[in-house]
Amino acid sequence: MKKDRNFDDLAEKFAENIYGTAKGQIRQTVVWQDIEYILEQLNGASSLQVLDAGGGIGQISQKIAALGHQVTLCDLSSEMLTLAAQEIAKNGLVEQYRLVHSPIQEISEHIEAPVDLILFHAVMEWLVDPIATLTGLLENVKPGGVISVMFYNYNGLLFKNLICGNLTHIEQGMPYRKRFKLQPQQGIKPDEVYQCLTEAGFDIMGKTGVRTFHDYMHHDRMGDYSFEQVLDMEQKLCRQEPFLSLGRYIHVYARKPHTGSTSALVTNLNNSNKDKG
Repeated sequence: MKKDRNFDDLAEKFAENIYGTAKGQIRQTVVWQDIEYILEQLNGASSLQVLDAGGGIGQISQKIAALGHQVTLCDLSSEMLTLAAQEIAKNGLVEQYRLVHSPIQEISEHIEAPVDLILFHAVMEWLVDPIATLTGLLENVKPGGVISVMFYNYNGLLFKNLICGNLTHIEQGMPYRKRFKLQPQQGIKPDEVYQCLTEAGFDIMGKTGVRTFHDYMHHDRMGDYSFEQVLDMEQKLCRQEPFLSLGRYIHVYARKPHTGSTSALVTNLNNSNKDKG
């Protein structure tokens, strides 16, 4: 029986490869720009309640905690939580954090009430049933709150295999290659994520492509450029089509309407009109 991926066996290597690379730096930079915008929209509360679902070592949520917000970080991997505790202590953020060893699907048992902001970053691609997990997680967002979702983009995975000439692999359905232990187990189709959010009544606030071209570059035989140029160009292109939809990851963030909001009223009116028809 398939199980959600647990990184107990690769925690340190995973953290090093994800965050200690150019790829990680690009990811952190463009996603943090979105997070800053989200926090501006949630500025009604001086101290937000944040859930970092499957948060690993909490790279993004630690920056949020440093601004004075309270974070609950949950992860399936006890080794990841150990690394997170070390980083959190090193950065003087212990008072801002609560660490929970739990599958995401059971997180509602560990929080007292829905939260202002949920981070769900680079987790869906490791789950057996990613859309069902996302659907359940949405119930833990309070009215007016926001969910921030970053996922491994199916379209980016397809494009990468196309330009590498892996046509047979594509024809086989791009099965997961176990020898690449740090490569996500599957690509997530963006439309399925967007549909999940909108069907739950959330309003999509924005979308960002994460590494829209960096991963497609042949770094050993290209023209002259610096990493700073790459980072600058990624920031310029990441919210523009068609580049956004080709990102290796996509970051989408959506808000749950306040009770009695315009969106909710429109939905109720539409349902009422259907009944009359």
